[in-house]
Amino acid sequence: MILVSMFSSLDQQDNLLKTCCFKMKIDTSLTMPQLPEALSQAGLQFSVATEEDFDEIMAMSQDIYGGLDYLPTRYTSWLQETNRTVILARKQGKVIALESVCVIDDGETMLVEGLRVAPQERGKGVAGVLLRFCSELVKSKHPEVKVTRLTRDDQLGPKDFQKYRIITKQGILLVRFRAEDLKLRLSELGLGGDIQSSLSTSSSIPPPVRLDHTAIHRLYLTTDLMQGVLPNATIIQDWQPFKPLPSNMAILLKKDIDWMVDDVFNPTVASLCTFPFRVPIGDDWYYLNIDMFGKDLDLARQQFLCHLQRHTATLNGHVMCQMFLDPPLWKPMAEFCHNNLSLELVKEYTEQCVVESDVI
Repeated sequence: MILVSMFSSLDQQDNLLKTCCFKMKIDTSLTMPQLPEALSQAGLQFSVATEEDFDEIMAMSQDIYGGLDYLPTRYTSWLQETNRTVILARKQGKVIALESVCVIDDGETMLVEGLRVAPQERGKGVAGVLLRFCSELVKSKHPEVKVTRLTRDDQLGPKDFQKYRIITKQGILLVRFRAEDLKLRLSELGLGGDIQSSLSTSSSIPPPVRLDHTAIHRLYLTTDLMQGVLPNATIIQDWQPFKPLPSNMAILLKKDIDWMVDDVFNPTVASLCTFPFRVPIGDDWYYLNIDMFGKDLDLARQQFLCHLQRHTATLNGHVMCQMFLDPPLWKPMAEFCHNNLSLELVKEYTEQCVVESDVI
């Protein structure tokens, strides 16, 4: 058997510890346990990602997610998160894969994110080796970790059901539009300017309410009001599944998120919207992510309109908006986007699946 070691020498290990691990608070002094012979002969070397690796990572993952890659805008912040580990796999000195693992849920859950493998190395078992390495690294640092969670948007096969339990599913609605066209369309519908005031006069339903930090804490942590709204008691924010715990809320409230509910005293629908960020598909292209919870179509439409109006009002250019919602709402919401708002449907129905497995 051949051991896959993280570093070729103690000197290299000490240098890496000095340059990047103090900031990330990651213990990289681990020895990788023995791997199956077929995988150990892959000749991979592992290291903690640094800011200097950015260009090589971007070159390795060019065109991933159809040009909607979120990593360029988040890479630097990922390196600064103390509960996150970003590991690179190299082959003959070149970066061929990346994996990020984040410890959440009071230290009980290892959240796997950001996996990418260079095109020429796919199908060779690299992802499995890298994930195994990251798991061992996290378990050594956080022995209380019990489960691994990840979020997928592809179809789960029989082998997946042998490895994972499904926590929840959401439908994925992806639409595209020009910000200028949407502003004009909303104005034509009488929803320009202060859209919440417009909704209050044009509908018998009270307008949605944006939440401040105090209201978020009250709703999600000190009451049971969200239990019937959240899918399987899970807050899913931009592909990250969280249990409603104080430690997780501390993570979420550091992010730029627009929190909304229909009623602060008796919520039926809630939503979390990211602030728009640029994506590498082209110049003046932005991405907007909306996680919608609840089963009432009219209330979901209202919150969708409020998020769209608020977050595209100052934009010029193209917007890709991805909304995750209760699967039965997908078709009527897609029809509303096309027929009422003149938005282009980018792809047909797909699902976002949150799955987990026990850490052995």
